[in-house]
Amino acid sequence: MIAPSPKRPVITAGEHVLTVQEALEPLYMELEQEVETRLVQAAVSAGWSADEALEAIDELKRHEVLETGEPES
Repeated sequence: MIAPSPKRPVITAGEHVLTVQEALEPLYMELEQEVETRLVQAAVSAGWSADEALEAIDELKRHEVLETGEPES
């Protein structure tokens, strides 16, 4: 099966035309927020401050971007 292009339109039940990216972006953002919340909770439980946890998460994101060569969103 060929993966759809993010720019290729998808027809939903209500006849609205969305790209795959538009359809998935809200879920992706929700999951990203949930992951960050859980990471901060785990770090705080381990004795870090919330600021330290957020700084570490940001550093991990920067490191991931450098490794993959993809721009940050």
